[in-house]
Amino acid sequence: MVKFTGREIRDLIISMLVIAGAFAYVFSGKNLVNTINLLPAALVIAGLGFVLHELAHKWVAIHYGFWAEYQIWPEGIVLAIVVSAISNFIFAAPGAVYIHGEYITKDQNGKISISGPLTNIVLALLFFGIVFIFPGNLEIQAICLFGFGINSFLALFNLIPFGIWDGAKIFRWNPAIWLITATIAGFMTYYSMSFLF
Repeated sequence: MVKFTGREIRDLIISMLVIAGAFAYVFSGKNLVNTINLLPAALVIAGLGFVLHELAHKWVAIHYGFWAEYQIWPEGIVLAIVVSAISNFIFAAPGAVYIHGEYITKDQNGKISISGPLTNIVLALLFFGIVFIFPGNLEIQAICLFGFGINSFLALFNLIPFGIWDGAKIFRWNPAIWLITATIAGFMTYYSMSFLF
C-alpha cells in the first residue's frame, strides 16, 4: 500500500502550484489577469501531469520493495519561477521522488524512471482523444489541446539523457527504449507547437 507523509503531501502541493503557475504565466502571455484565468486549467493539466508523473515513480519503486518519497527541491522551485519569469521556457523540476534500497538494479532503475514519462505520454494522448469527443465545444477542445501539449513537453523534458533526469537512467538501462520513448514524446511536443504557439 502506498502511504504519504504530511511533508510529502505538502511538498507535492507546493510543487504542483509552482508548476501550474509557471505554465499559466508563460501561456497567458505573462499577463497577470490572464494567468489567474488560466490557473485552474493549468492546475488540472500541468499540476496533475506533474504529480502523476512523480507518483508513478513512487508506485513502481514501492512495487520493487524500495522506500520512495517525494521531496521538494528548493533550487528547482526557484529555477521554475525565475526561468518562466525571464523567458518562455518552464524548468519543470521542483522536486523528485527519492528512492532508497539495498540494491537497485539497472533494470529496476530504468523501469522506475520510465514510468514517469510514460504517464505523461498516456495523459497527453487521453487529452488529445477527448478533443474528438467534443467536436463542437471549442473551450473543451482548447483545454484538451493544452493538456496534450503540456504533458508531451513534460515527458520530453524528463527524457533528457543526462544529469539527474529520468532519461539518463533510462538510457543506461536500454538505449533503444529511451530512443523510442524520446522520439514519441518529441514528435508529440513538436506537433503540439502548431496550436500552442
